[in-house]
Amino acid sequence: MPTLVLIDGSSYLYRAFHALPPLSNAAGEPTGALFGVVNMLRSTLKSKPDYAAFVCDASGPTFRDELYPAYKANRPPMPDELRAQIEPMCRIVDALGFPILREAGVEADDVIGTLALQAAAQGIDVVVSTSDKDMAQLVGPHVTLSNSMTNTTLNPAGVFEKFGVHPQQIVDFLTLMGDSVDNIPGVDKCGPKTAAKWLAEYQTLDNLVANAAKIGGKIGENLRAALPQLPLSRQLATIKTDVALAQTATELKLRERDVDTLRTLYTRYGFNAALKDLDGAAGNGEELRGADVPAQYRKQAAVGDTALDPALAAPGSYECVTGAAQLEVWLQRLRDADLIAFDTETTALDPMQAEIVGLSFAVRSGEAAYVPLAHDYPGAPTQLGRDDVLAALKPLLEDENKAKLGQHAKYDINVLSRYGIRVRGVKYDSMLESYVWNSTATRHDMDSLAKRYLGYTPIPYESVAGKGAKQIPFGQVALDQATCYAAEDADVTLRLHQVLWGKLQGEPRLREVYERIEAPLIPVLARMEQRGVLVDIQALRLQSNDLARRMHEIQQHAYTIAGRSFSLDSPKQLQAILFDELKLPALVKTPTGQPSTNEEALEAVADQHELPRLILDYRGLAKLRSTYTDKLADNVNPRTGRVHTSYGQAIAATGRLSSSDPNLQNIPIRTEEGRRIRQAFVAPAGFRILAADYSQIELRIMAHLSGDAGLLSAFVGGQDVHRATAAEVFGLPPDQVDANQRRAAKAINFGLMYGMGAFGLARQLGIGRNEANDYIARYFARYPGVRQFMDDIREQAHRDGYVETVFGRRLYLDDIRARNPNLRAGAERAAINAPMQGTAADIIKRAMISVDGWLGERDDARMLMQVHDELVLEVREDAVAEISEGLRSRMSAAAELAVPLVVDIGVGANWDEAH
Repeated sequence: MPTLVLIDGSSYLYRAFHALPPLSNAAGEPTGALFGVVNMLRSTLKSKPDYAAFVCDASGPTFRDELYPAYKANRPPMPDELRAQIEPMCRIVDALGFPILREAGVEADDVIGTLALQAAAQGIDVVVSTSDKDMAQLVGPHVTLSNSMTNTTLNPAGVFEKFGVHPQQIVDFLTLMGDSVDNIPGVDKCGPKTAAKWLAEYQTLDNLVANAAKIGGKIGENLRAALPQLPLSRQLATIKTDVALAQTATELKLRERDVDTLRTLYTRYGFNAALKDLDGAAGNGEELRGADVPAQYRKQAAVGDTALDPALAAPGSYECVTGAAQLEVWLQRLRDADLIAFDTETTALDPMQAEIVGLSFAVRSGEAAYVPLAHDYPGAPTQLGRDDVLAALKPLLEDENKAKLGQHAKYDINVLSRYGIRVRGVKYDSMLESYVWNSTATRHDMDSLAKRYLGYTPIPYESVAGKGAKQIPFGQVALDQATCYAAEDADVTLRLHQVLWGKLQGEPRLREVYERIEAPLIPVLARMEQRGVLVDIQALRLQSNDLARRMHEIQQHAYTIAGRSFSLDSPKQLQAILFDELKLPALVKTPTGQPSTNEEALEAVADQHELPRLILDYRGLAKLRSTYTDKLADNVNPRTGRVHTSYGQAIAATGRLSSSDPNLQNIPIRTEEGRRIRQAFVAPAGFRILAADYSQIELRIMAHLSGDAGLLSAFVGGQDVHRATAAEVFGLPPDQVDANQRRAAKAINFGLMYGMGAFGLARQLGIGRNEANDYIARYFARYPGVRQFMDDIREQAHRDGYVETVFGRRLYLDDIRARNPNLRAGAERAAINAPMQGTAADIIKRAMISVDGWLGERDDARMLMQVHDELVLEVREDAVAEISEGLRSRMSAAAELAVPLVVDIGVGANWDEAH
């Protein structure tokens, strides 16, 4: 007999979240609830049902909320840690092939109830996979409940054994008890034993109500007091079984799994058992997404998930070097080696403050050494002197001709710079090799790479140093454990290089991206991070005080408007003020159906009342204060007196650099407060800040890639491209284009690169959707090459699974063949934008390498920061003219496009003045 499995997704997600410990992946993303749901789904698939569906609650109110506005009012807001797991859960469910059902106006229970009774009537055996006791009312001859988290099954006899009532009595049973979580009123003090006893005697709630006068004692009084509300409670507790659904039970077929997407998600979230099962099921040569997938893409997606050579996954042999004779043996091995893999163990994650505890080296796969230098726990063996060891290593580490390999080597370069060692010759970096090979396949930390490309699980740091409050510094880790951990780092780095470099050698354009862009950039970024940038701490503190004063003024004004005091930082209190008291429309909802108070929600009603705009202003000031004016002063290095950011080379999928600790790339430039923060980035005495920014670089790249005659003409002729676009779209001479028309053209020019449609353009310009459609149609009529490019790049993305930059960097699109139309549409938008954004990233990286090589050891000009399409330098006053000219020429020559690369340069005493 066929079987239908109906999975109560909302129930499982909540139960898994509260039942499992707060797990997280290597990136710190919460995974506990996701882990529970994934295991349940895998278990379901093993039963091989004929039909199945994953049913979730839709956002927004249901008919129960209309019946009883206080329904579920006691439920707390969804925790952020749980909310963060909803989107990946849906992606995994979709990739596993389950139909996902959501129905507005009803709950998941009602969808399940309707399908269960429909299927049972057709003779299909139904398994409702849930942990919700309310579902017991559905149990019958063809319907059972299965709780995969507890491995329990309930048939009619099981329901009676568990609850003391029959399935047909469950609704009455629930009505009498009420539900504090769903805020369904019941009979006060009536628990499951009392409810079951009453139903055993009177069979139904109606019979009990008819005999309520016979029930004695306080509980009888409570029953009689509850009589008026019991019909409503029964209506709320009854699962609706006549929902009009688009799909019938027999249409809920499982689709073929999207193995590629599953591998990516399982790897990201650390679901190793699921990944192992997946790889075992897929095999090395199987198609990953069906017969329509080109073999070229299947190979790319499948390769590298396990080691091709079993030796690369075998345990290594490691040596702890504590004697001078041992060190000399290893020094000779390093001198004789063609390639040295090296790694440092330190006291901190900030390389500008970290002290070296030890170093590890590998020159042959499976063999490595750890040289401890500063382990200081009681009874620690005698170790070689740090200064002596570093002096012996210095000639090797500084030898440009001695090839070196690291995993995120920039960190080690910066650490060693503090000891007077200028590391040269870093030719390879396994993190960047992985990043260039496929930036989205996995995170690029060593543990993630080892699992994916070697089938090897390195020793976790927590296993040798502990975790949380009990974690000890690495210098207190016993030498035998420290050696296993640290030497393994160098060994695994070498193994990864052997696999990843082999891949890159087979793809000449990718190899060139690595050799011409990413590898040469390592020392450039290291030098920038070591230099840091000077900030005026006093100016930041004054601004912080001003921001605090303005936030207080906004608070007081908000209290006056609202008629009472409240917390502007509390979503719950804001909900009450905005939507309950002021009666503003709740245009944006949270995943649980509550009115949202996020930025989008407040912007949506900002034109209807003054208070939402005040809250947005308050949040903007609070973010500036916490992120910059307070924190930047704390980020000043006490040794250098400067702020040293860290540039992430393997973070953004498009190739763009990121900035962290502190992030210097998100300081607002269009607001007075943001510009004031930039004013605190100052030049030392006798120097000036010079800022060089590419003008409209992504639009220029669009003109180059599309070859559109109109765009090319505008840029080659040095026209204002937004004015030229407006003239084309509105059919006007350029000198008759007004400010609003230019603004509309600018929104179109940039919006189309990000896949913006008519809806987004209409919202941005405050116009009707039809008018926006007309703008876009006229734009494409005038610039047909842009439309052709967009169509071609979407087609290529679907065909190959990736798009490329001008220089050959590949940008993989994991969702380009997703069955979920929203995910697929998002990937198509990314396919249009990624070549522009990725090429812009490549260009400024090439410019940085050129400028750094030109400046060399000069002491009158130093490159300090890279912020998107901008380079910021510190230049001696008497060299500003020379540096400006040389900088402009090198940045303009960083790529040969069909249109000129224009560089705008500004100079000032601080960063803001330089704009």
